Amino acid sequence: MHHVSIRTADIHRAIAFYELLGFSIQERFTTGYTLACWMEGLGGRIELIQIPEPKPAPDAFNDEHYVGYYHLSFDLGDRVEDLPTWLTAMKQKFSQASQANLTQFSPLKVLLEPTQQMIGDKVYEVAFIADADGLPLEFIRELNQ
Repeated sequence: MHHVSIRTADIHRAIAFYELLGFSIQERFTTGYTLACWMEGLGGRIELIQIPEPKPAPDAFNDEHYVGYYHLSFDLGDRVEDLPTWLTAMKQKFSQASQANLTQFSPLKVLLEPTQQMIGDKVYEVAFIADADGLPLEFIRELNQ
């Protein structure tokens, strides 16, 4: 897969959010009449596109009747020892950033605290957070690799 495209209400706020997660800008450009960029990190590439006059995003995480793309998932298995420790560090990082610049950052919104999930014959740790526009992001790590 080349990239996943995310429409955002505020590209500068979205960039700042994904940079705190570990992404970095690879290319800035325009798509027609609006700002865009490619960012790479956590083993993937995303494209952020600024949307003029944005509407609120649907609640894909909590609306059990929502149909469409549900979430992006990032495998942290080779990057972290465990998800609870990683998520605690992320909460602290976002809390400090929001205290320093409330217009650019908000405290991290956790949709699902780290939990174990059996998928096939493997056990995973999974956690969900919301990005700057409220879109769900999953972080996953296989246990007992």
